[in-house]
Amino acid sequence: MGTVSIAWASALKKIGAEPFVPPYTSKKTLSLGTKHSPEAICLPYKLILGNFIEAIEGGTDYVAMISSPGCCRLGEYGNCIYNALKDMGYDAKYIELTLYDGLKGMYNFLKEISGKNNPVLFARAINIAIRKMFVLDDLENALSYYRAREVKFGDAEKHFNKALKYIKDADNTRSLKKAKKLAFDEMKLTKIDTKREVLYVDLTGEIYLVCDEFSNQNIARELGKMGVQTRRSLTISSFIKDAIIPKVFRKGETHLQRAYRLAKPYLMRDIGGDSLECVSDVAYADERGIDGIIHISPFTCMPEIMSQNIFPAMRENCDIPILPLIMDEQTGKAGYLTRLEAFTDLMRRRKRKRLSKSVD
Repeated sequence: MGTVSIAWASALKKIGAEPFVPPYTSKKTLSLGTKHSPEAICLPYKLILGNFIEAIEGGTDYVAMISSPGCCRLGEYGNCIYNALKDMGYDAKYIELTLYDGLKGMYNFLKEISGKNNPVLFARAINIAIRKMFVLDDLENALSYYRAREVKFGDAEKHFNKALKYIKDADNTRSLKKAKKLAFDEMKLTKIDTKREVLYVDLTGEIYLVCDEFSNQNIARELGKMGVQTRRSLTISSFIKDAIIPKVFRKGETHLQRAYRLAKPYLMRDIGGDSLECVSDVAYADERGIDGIIHISPFTCMPEIMSQNIFPAMRENCDIPILPLIMDEQTGKAGYLTRLEAFTDLMRRRKRKRLSKSVD
């Protein structure tokens, strides 16, 4: 899912385990996952199952799946994937990591994988993984900034891939600090047009689809071509801040805290998945004067269907264009791009009209 494997790989190396990162999600991955999945299950499930099949066939000994309490079907996916792999005859060891177990959950996970019980070693592993995740998300934001303004298409991504290598190679806090500087210096080499008319769009929805470029058909890149700077409202680092980092070490309002505050007029409680955050993200984007917001969700995801049904009621208070995109393995590129282009044109016309009124 996005760049999360870079952070996890660092933690595993720290405890003496060899991380096996399968090929990045592709059409083959999707085909493998779809073949062995129930038809009505959501896209992330199919892709994760496909990732596991490719990893096991590549020689990995362990596969690890997250699970979650509450209304989202994610809580059942672990058992479903475990049974699917068993039915296919794969014998890799299966480990489940429960979300919202905080540092204790991560500690127990590393303990089970390594067979060790070394608090100092595990603390260092967790520390480097968390720090890397925050740096990686900051780097993605920088990519979005440069991509919307680059003179030559593809330059920003070329520098981003080089910057990722600096982060990947860092194995402790000191080297990560140096790597971060090198990475952002690398991004600054991108030639940009500072006078370009840039639109600002927030991406919200189900966290897997927001963060994973294959499943969202690289929406950030496509919007970047159109001069749109994107900001992912749901990120791994924002989740870590809510679920892993103890309250005493948190700075400022977390995403979940903001969600409860801003979603309250429209949604009184968490109904599973990322629905509460999505509703609040619309209000937050409107509060900041963002040009538009895109809601990306997997087909059949009930919490996100609920979110989309709340959006019309928000129009009374939130004057912001919202584009809902529902993704599955059948989603075609051409129709998807046409919708993005039309949405971008709408935002651009609205922005120019607003600016001309303010000048008058």
